[in-house]
Amino acid sequence: MSVESKPVGRRERNKQEKLERITKAASELFAKHGVDEVTTQQIAEAADIGTGTLFLYARTKGELLLLVQNYHYAQALEKGQKAANKTKNTVDGLMALLRPVVECNRVQVENGRTYLREMVFGDPSEPHHAKALEIVAKTQQAVGDLLGEREEIEHATASTIAQVISSIMFLDLAASINAQSSVAEILQRIRLQIEVILSR
Repeated sequence: MSVESKPVGRRERNKQEKLERITKAASELFAKHGVDEVTTQQIAEAADIGTGTLFLYARTKGELLLLVQNYHYAQALEKGQKAANKTKNTVDGLMALLRPVVECNRVQVENGRTYLREMVFGDPSEPHHAKALEIVAKTQQAVGDLLGEREEIEHATASTIAQVISSIMFLDLAASINAQSSVAEILQRIRLQIEVILSR
C-alpha cells in the first residue's frame, strides 16, 4: 500500500477534529466579542478541550486569531478569484478579486486590524504566521497574474505592481484613521489608487 493511499489514523483524525473545533469556537467568540475581550480559557471551554491542549495548537491569542483569519482569508481569496474571472475590465477584475478580502477583514474591524498587525510583527517561524504570509503571497500572485493577462505586463513588473496594490489594501485596512470607514469607502479608495497606478 502506497503512502498516499493509507487511511488517516485515529490520532490524526482526532487532531484534525480538535483543530476544527478550536477554529470554530475562536471564530465565533472573536466575531461576537472581539479578540481583546475573549480569553483562551473561553475558547478552550467552547471547543471542549483543556487549555493545555489549546496551547498545542496555538501558543497565544494572536496565533489563534491568525489561525481563524487565515481560514476565512483563504476562502475570501478563492471567492475573489472566481469573481474576477467573470469580469472583462482590468480594474473591475482587481476589485472583484480584492472585495471579498476587504469584506473578510472588516467582519470585526479590530480583529481585522489586529490580524494585520500580527502578520507584520509576529514570529515568522510560527506556523499560523507563516500561513498568513503564504496567503498574502497567493493574493499578490493572483493580482500579478491578472495584470499580466489583461494588461500584457511582463511578469517582473506585474509582480511589483501586485506588491504595491497589496500594500495599498493592507495599509487602508490597518490605518487607525479608517477604523470607522465602511467596506464601500475602503474599496473606493483602493480603486482610485489602482486606477492611478494603471494609468501610468
